Amino acid sequence: MTDTKTDKDGGLYETVKIIVQALLLALIVRTFLFQPFNIPSGSMKDTLLIGDYLFVSKFSYGYSRYSFPLGLGPFSGRIMGSEPERGDVVVFKLPKDNSTDYIKRVIGLPGDRIQVIDGVVHINDKPVERKQIDDYIEDTGFGVQRVARYRETLPNGVTYDTLDLTSRGTLDNTRVYEVPEGHYFMMGDNRDNSTDSRVLSAVGYVPFENLVGRAEILFFSVKDGEPAWMVWKWPWTVRWDRIFKTL
Repeated sequence: MTDTKTDKDGGLYETVKIIVQALLLALIVRTFLFQPFNIPSGSMKDTLLIGDYLFVSKFSYGYSRYSFPLGLGPFSGRIMGSEPERGDVVVFKLPKDNSTDYIKRVIGLPGDRIQVIDGVVHINDKPVERKQIDDYIEDTGFGVQRVARYRETLPNGVTYDTLDLTSRGTLDNTRVYEVPEGHYFMMGDNRDNSTDSRVLSAVGYVPFENLVGRAEILFFSVKDGEPAWMVWKWPWTVRWDRIFKTL
């Protein structure tokens, strides 16, 4: 009887130890290497869609207190820091509350002058190369919607697509933004449906410390409105062509 009880206690101890080790390993990976995120809005269409799940590399820009769960890092500023490049897709903490996660594209670097004129982004008074390509076509559930799509090429050669719902959007003509040192100017690829650095009262300039990491790869994608946990629907609801897409 005693041996049986000892075996049970030993088995329980081993089980608890394995669970604790697994949790610690997951915490280390999430804090220092890769963290999963999902896309809840259409502000980065069609680069990122609602229902996309992606990994963000935490080591790309070094570490700040926001690299840790709940922003509880034991230091301020950044360590092992590496600055983002223009065109990177970045997850960051919203400066307004330092807790909400946003994902946008880096358009302006520290010291840059950014302005949008008639829908065209200008960096340091020079227009970003912009070429109209095929329309983005989406079934909204109420019919098919066609949205003008443009291919932009930044000064460093990074190329990506943007959507333009209207040529007279409220953010298609802006003031000149002068990006402060240690800050970055972020914009969504869905230009008329993105609250980003153009809206100073809501997002504004993003401090280097607030960067969480660089978006790297999609590891899962399910159609908008379809719960990811409904495994039996996956053959029809998963966007198979988006899985393992790099950013």
